[in-house]
Amino acid sequence: MSDHEMVFKFLKDYMRIEGELKLLQEDKKGLFESMQDKVDVKALKAAIQIAKIRARLGDSESELDNIFDTVSKNIFFTK
Repeated sequence: MSDHEMVFKFLKDYMRIEGELKLLQEDKKGLFESMQDKVDVKALKAAIQIAKIRARLGDSESELDNIFDTVSKNIFFTK
């Protein structure tokens, strides 16, 4: 395969993937829009972010809970 053919194939595959990513982003947006009248979408997105963080933490999840409790009681949420 010549360099020209390799670059052409790469670009073709790249553009296909970009198109698929765009479609997936549109699907994701539509999914959240479908929940707009059922739940607070902002809270739902925050819950998803928290779940992703917790999944990455593994054994450190309890330490996160301890730190969060301390921070929330002493810094951000005091009135």
